[in-house]
Amino acid sequence: MLDKQTFVCYTRAKMDSPDAILVRELSRMPNVGPATAKDLVLLGVRAVADLKGRDPDEMYDRLCALTGVHHDPCCRDVFAAVIDHAETGSTRPWWEYTHARKEVWKAQGRR
Repeated sequence: MLDKQTFVCYTRAKMDSPDAILVRELSRMPNVGPATAKDLVLLGVRAVADLKGRDPDEMYDRLCALTGVHHDPCCRDVFAAVIDHAETGSTRPWWEYTHARKEVWKAQGRR
């Protein structure tokens, strides 16, 4: 068990790690909280500009493959929202991208 001083030092070191700083920066985007920011980092996103030209379906599929988990499709909608933000400055909420995803996935036979 860690004593209080060691715990505080450990926590500060983790909070100041490059990934933690990156998560805080990415979390400043609309629709992005810490969990989504961590997913973006896992997908290789290091800056908002890295999202330009990305495909939300590819990002979603890659996240599922990397984590070995079938994520809620709403994650894909969040990816669509942050890509749109990076490309146009849009601040639309992620759920406004859900209908379009459902239509496309239905046509593709995807669930």
